[in-house]
Amino acid sequence: MKIAAFAPLFLAATVAASNPFAPSSSGNAKSKYMNKLMRGAKATENSQLGRKLDEEEEYIPDITQYSVKFQQCQFIKAYSDEMADQEDAGTVLLTQRFVIFRLCPSDSCGTCRNNYGEYMVDLNTYLEAVVEYESELQQEMCNTCEEYCQADDEEEQNDEERKLKKFTRKLEMDCDSCMDECDKIENMEDNGYMEATDFLNCEMIYDPEDDGTAAYYGGPICSSSGTKIKIGVFEDEDCTILDSGKNVDDYLGGEDAGMQLSHALLKKTYDADNCISCLVVEEEDENADEDEDNNDQDEDAEEEEPEVTEMCQALYEDAAKCEKQHGFDNGFADYAGYSNQLKQEELVCDFINSIQKGTYDELGEIKVKGKNSLGGGSTTGIQKFALTFFILGTAGLAAYAATLHMKITGGGKADLAASGGNMA
Repeated sequence: MKIAAFAPLFLAATVAASNPFAPSSSGNAKSKYMNKLMRGAKATENSQLGRKLDEEEEYIPDITQYSVKFQQCQFIKAYSDEMADQEDAGTVLLTQRFVIFRLCPSDSCGTCRNNYGEYMVDLNTYLEAVVEYESELQQEMCNTCEEYCQADDEEEQNDEERKLKKFTRKLEMDCDSCMDECDKIENMEDNGYMEATDFLNCEMIYDPEDDGTAAYYGGPICSSSGTKIKIGVFEDEDCTILDSGKNVDDYLGGEDAGMQLSHALLKKTYDADNCISCLVVEEEDENADEDEDNNDQDEDAEEEEPEVTEMCQALYEDAAKCEKQHGFDNGFADYAGYSNQLKQEELVCDFINSIQKGTYDELGEIKVKGKNSLGGGSTTGIQKFALTFFILGTAGLAAYAATLHMKITGGGKADLAASGGNMA
């Protein structure tokens, strides 16, 4: 059985009494949440975790030795004041979309079993950050491929041999592979495809014009029990009312129907084997191989401070954090000044854990029956005692009521019999 209308109340009573992800009518809940965490923070003298805080600068942990790894995408339906105020909304529940990801040590990201941080951020923030990063990486790949793989003549090919070796090391693919992939990207529309990431911000896919039917919109959704992200069909311009019975490919291309979505770039955002490093890698010098003898001259040069990617910076700043529980070394958990973060962290960890255990189904409704039912786990002693007392009490009351009923009905019959005897 699924309960949607009472989901927020049930969750508040059993899983997260102070839900940090509850919808806000301000439209800027993330900023308020982060400001709350940062309020009153003070740096310690012995802190070695990233950049220290001063009067005008926020503390920023060093996450350059970590990589982003996708874990789960999840819809969550919760009560919304804004939806309740809309007479034509048809529901008071707002569908929120979140992504759970980890910051794993880059040298063990494949397994990511220890010393990692776990985070939760809204789906749009996650997709915008990761897609922008992967798009730039894709463009860089194609530029590099064109530069190193398209030599005009034999002499130029010989001159480019060294560059080609560097290219192969850098992109871990040969020229044939990269040219084929980049050609597909460049000619995507001619081949009947549209880029799926073009629909991250909820775009109209069907305009009814004057035919009297409703408009439809395309936007990101969680699928395959949260292991994938795809583009779904929505009935409203904010992409909150999902129509799971429709396929977005049926509405692409307008008059030139028959187009399909290309998910190659979108897949990189939820690939469980894809570890995206947070360390900015400096561009290699093309003459590095020829200048190896000069390396000794740079040994005394000042070592540059490692820089974190904008993608990781954006995700970390916007996400709710669960770090201390997993032994994360470089975050807020061990930083004495962040009492607010520590107070919120247990709640955040519990909420993330409840989602991973299957509290919600794919549409965001709470499950209240089955293996992963809400409040799952063993029953406490107090709960067992209360349940036993309730059952025994109910049985006792039933027995007493039956006895009382027999006395009343039995006494009435006896009186009637006595009366009949006198009359005779």
